[in-house]
Amino acid sequence: MTEDRRKEMVKLVKAKCEDAKISIRSARRDANEALKKLEKDKEITEDELKRSEKSCQDLTDSYVKRSEEVVADKEQELMEV
Repeated sequence: MTEDRRKEMVKLVKAKCEDAKISIRSARRDANEALKKLEKDKEITEDELKRSEKSCQDLTDSYVKRSEEVVADKEQELMEV
């Protein structure tokens, strides 16, 4: 592969990573909305809501971090000659 082609592939990988991050954040938003609805319907307590939101945020952070690590590894792999 030429250097230009490798750079194009890196851009594509980064774009796919951004799409993945958007999907992860969307899943977090949906989960938080469902949790708030449960709390509003008195199915869970406010403490359970806060704990669950924190757990959801921790999961989101870990998956975003992992996707960024995968991109960094793939970028390094693509740029090798």
